[in-house]
Amino acid sequence: MDRVFVTGMGLITSLGKDVDTFWANLTAGKSGVGPITLFDASDLDSRIGAEVADFDPTAYMDRKEARRMDRFTQFGMAAARLALVDAGLLVAGGNGNGDGEGKGERTVVGIDPDRAAVVFGTGIGGVSTLCDQHSVILQKGPGRVSPFFIPMLIANMAAGQIAITYGFKGPNLTTVTACASSANAIGEALRFIREGRADVAVCGGAEAPLVPLAFAGFCSAKTLSTRNDDPRRASRPFDADHDGFVMAEGSGMVVLESESHMKRRGRTPYAELVGYGLTADAYHMTSPPPGGEGGARAMTAALKDAGMRPEDVDYLNAHGTSTQVGDKAESEAIRSVFGAQADKLKVSSTKSMTGHLLGAGGAVELIASIQAIRTGIIPPTINLEHPAPGCDLDYVPNRAQTTRVRVALSNSFGFGGQNCSLIVKEA
Repeated sequence: MDRVFVTGMGLITSLGKDVDTFWANLTAGKSGVGPITLFDASDLDSRIGAEVADFDPTAYMDRKEARRMDRFTQFGMAAARLALVDAGLLVAGGNGNGDGEGKGERTVVGIDPDRAAVVFGTGIGGVSTLCDQHSVILQKGPGRVSPFFIPMLIANMAAGQIAITYGFKGPNLTTVTACASSANAIGEALRFIREGRADVAVCGGAEAPLVPLAFAGFCSAKTLSTRNDDPRRASRPFDADHDGFVMAEGSGMVVLESESHMKRRGRTPYAELVGYGLTADAYHMTSPPPGGEGGARAMTAALKDAGMRPEDVDYLNAHGTSTQVGDKAESEAIRSVFGAQADKLKVSSTKSMTGHLLGAGGAVELIASIQAIRTGIIPPTINLEHPAPGCDLDYVPNRAQTTRVRVALSNSFGFGGQNCSLIVKEA
């Protein structure tokens, strides 16, 4: 069974549209949350979010292509391109600087297309397109609905578009497990390579949920923060004053390669992906079970898959959404898995700065975990002033910490009780 390494990373977030900018802002404790500008949110209880500012899809694809993609697919295409360029798998073919003509790297080198996989996760998919076309049919009638409505809407189209663009003819899969979607996508890509069904995979996920309908739904469920007058302090994982999560948009994608394929290319990896655990709570639509036992089983399964013990883990990137029930349950789950080691473990929630990217969160947070290994810097949990009852771990409050990180674990838990844990270690 081949070992699997991360050789490329790309992301599009409110904190930056490249890994270096994102990491600089994250470790500086900056918040990407602000007032919603994508639409008029004045009638909503929550009017804040983590938007990707100044996103120009023509910097990454043809203008004609971009018009036929939902925003979530545009994000995924952009992050996939960045990850493939970062991995040295694309040949430059133009400036790729957003001239609107779709110039840029398109030619893949060093890959057998039949053994190149795409695995993509999204929780909601093309909800923006759904809302737009619903307005069209109500206002103008069915004859005016776009012929691209269905291809733009469906969740698997991002994976399809990436494969079409780069000619990847191997396994192509879309995972929809709510907020665990992109983490599951990376875990399934790990399996494809381990099982010998692919040599390389571009995997991760994207989300573009900042539309009135999604906001209205989450507001009705009382899950979003209403700290509208102080948006940068609204996402408060593990803090006693948390009042809900902050919705975000964006994408995170990584390139995985088998050890043999990576060595043939002479590539130096960022990290090794060693553990994947996934479980179901089988408990409730939106709430975790007492003590977070489903998440605990996912972490235990990832450790077993990696052949590691709890004391091997130096840093844990928590799911940490800034909800009372979720934060407490995850903290209890961590303590149950790590035992006495939990008091020595560094835990932080980068959602305190990025907001909650829903299905894309797991991939973005795995990139943050890899960066912690590469740089020896653990990003903080900002806005943590008074830990909530039951939240008694070292959450790296408010300021980044410097320490060697050899092994990192990243948690992603989704509505429906679907849990995923990934483990990466020094390459």
